Amino acid sequence: MHPSLFLSQPKPRRCKARPTLPLGAVLCVVLTLCIGTRADAGDSVELSRFMSTLADPTLDPCTDFYQYACARWLGQNPIPADQGFWTTTSNLKLWNQTVLRETLERAASPAPSPSPVMRQVGDYWAACMDEAGVEQAGLDSLATDLRRIDGMRSKATLAAEVARLHLSAPNSTGGFNMNDTGTPAALFGFGPTQDFVDSTLVVAAIDQGGLGLPGRDYYVSEAPKLLEQRAQYREHVRKMFILARASPERASRDADAVLEIETALALASMDPVARRDTKNLNNVRTLAQVTAATPSFNWAMYLKAVGAPAPRHYVVATPRFLDAVERLIQGESLSHWKAYLRWWALHGRADALPKAFVDENFSFFGRVLSGARELRPRWRRCVAYADRDLGEALGQAYVSRAFPPSSKQRVEAMVERIEKALDARLDQLDWMTSETRTAARVKLQAIESKIGYPAHFRDYSHVKVSRTNFLDNIAQAAAFEVRRQLAKIGRPVDRAEWSQTPPTINAYCDAQLNSINFSAGMLQPPLFDASLDLSVNYGAIGVVIGHEIIHGFDDQGRKFDGQGNLRDWWTADDARKYDEQVACIARQYTRELPELGVKTDGRLTLGEDTADNGGVHIALLALQSALREEGKSLDDVGADGLTARQRFFLSFAFSWCSADRPETARRHVLTNPHSLPRFRVNNPLANSPDFQEAFACKAGTPMSRGADACQVW
Repeated sequence: MHPSLFLSQPKPRRCKARPTLPLGAVLCVVLTLCIGTRADAGDSVELSRFMSTLADPTLDPCTDFYQYACARWLGQNPIPADQGFWTTTSNLKLWNQTVLRETLERAASPAPSPSPVMRQVGDYWAACMDEAGVEQAGLDSLATDLRRIDGMRSKATLAAEVARLHLSAPNSTGGFNMNDTGTPAALFGFGPTQDFVDSTLVVAAIDQGGLGLPGRDYYVSEAPKLLEQRAQYREHVRKMFILARASPERASRDADAVLEIETALALASMDPVARRDTKNLNNVRTLAQVTAATPSFNWAMYLKAVGAPAPRHYVVATPRFLDAVERLIQGESLSHWKAYLRWWALHGRADALPKAFVDENFSFFGRVLSGARELRPRWRRCVAYADRDLGEALGQAYVSRAFPPSSKQRVEAMVERIEKALDARLDQLDWMTSETRTAARVKLQAIESKIGYPAHFRDYSHVKVSRTNFLDNIAQAAAFEVRRQLAKIGRPVDRAEWSQTPPTINAYCDAQLNSINFSAGMLQPPLFDASLDLSVNYGAIGVVIGHEIIHGFDDQGRKFDGQGNLRDWWTADDARKYDEQVACIARQYTRELPELGVKTDGRLTLGEDTADNGGVHIALLALQSALREEGKSLDDVGADGLTARQRFFLSFAFSWCSADRPETARRHVLTNPHSLPRFRVNNPLANSPDFQEAFACKAGTPMSRGADACQVW
């Protein structure tokens, strides 16, 4: 997972590879693909393919392999002004968006649409791209909400207003995502979740939320840079209120009120390291208990407004967070709550407002927090919104064009081979007893792999889409998604559902479904390239596959059994030995980063780091097996003068080449459960005897840890 911002998912216990996955079979040479639509200003879209000669021979691979593999690419690929980072697969994202743009433009043409869903897609695109229409509408579509909030006569209607906000803003559905800091929704997150103890049961989850900044540290840390950004956030809130026609004096008071309430919520929030322990989240409550904890919040009013079915019980992520909500409702004035609600009405839909709001929103969240210099072109933003709101409709068109059955079959074969490699590896683990090994095999054999796209695409016929009102389209799609999610409560778990769209460049595992998932959007060059050799593909997409499989056995995933239930299937002695193994990894990934003014926390990134280390190992074992079947070996030298083993490690390393602005990197370290790219390359390889053999790294060099190496799987 890359240092981009992570999008909240409605499902519990996600173990993802990366939010915007810069994986690639790389060391790249540019490939221009003409797909019939200009990317921007007449430029064609360029993809990358692996080319081993782009490794820098003037650098020592045993000193810093990340630089050895990436320095040339980094020098040739400065970060574009509208980005906070740039990676070896950033152009793949642009290519995917261009494919989607072509679909959207065809659907929006005056010619009759081939289907009702394509009419919806076309109307959505037309409304989003109609910048003049958005300017003319101004705040009209939002004015009713703002007036109603201003007209509140008591805090008794707070629940109704929170419900309206949840139904009108994207990404408001609660559920748990243990890799996130909370739900990016007003006051709290609410949504469905698989029960931790009975994975066949869908219940309701109440999550911490209500924060406009990325996470708890942004409110409570005294680090100079975070203090500065906190002040800039307060100024951003003030400017947004002024744009919404508040007087400067009122805007200043209201910004103070917003920061006061959000800081109190942050102080009561569970820190991201604690959230990684499922037992900390598994707090089962009845509705009566939830109501008793927050008697000042009318839960009956809220649940009726959002249309939530009655669950068997509720799972409350952070009970003390509800205690804080109650104290805030009692202690904060009605005027402060009005300010908070007005802020979330503006903040939740800022991207669909006139240009002045969009620019101010970018000024803080894009420039201050991510370091981007310019706003992305409108077409790219509109493609992203359409993918978010009508993604499986677009995804169906994307798959038919960009993901042939042959690619699906080859990736499925790789998954099977890498799973077999882990099965064989289990016999070599001297710290694991036969009892736990047998249980691990049962879980491994039960993993379900999902490749490319869902078996059935989502029905969006109930989403009302206007060709002339983009803001309302956002609200309609958000309400549809909230109600779709809440309708799961009390029903059997849909094991076939995906939590991301087919064009997404991402992979994830779901411990409660015991599944691994790879979207079609990432199974493209340079991530998966059918024209290149096994060593390149196993080094790139193969390591990702191994990474996701290992997630089922990392410090979080190992606590779930093969059916996805939170159950301890380890012997006590094996569990103790496992904890000792991963403690080595946690120490290795904890370090000060003075250039960013923050410190990495190996406990926060432990699951991903464990998956990285194990994924590299089992992917290499699988490659060895695949070559053996062809009568080849890892040490065979290719036309480029490199062995298959060396090409594997180069392909892996270059898949992580990433130029990051300091603002993006800082945010990543504080909120993201994945290590920065350079650590994701160098640390696993410094732990790998196979890597040291490949590049003749002697003991004592930075890329050879020797006796201090960490290895779990």
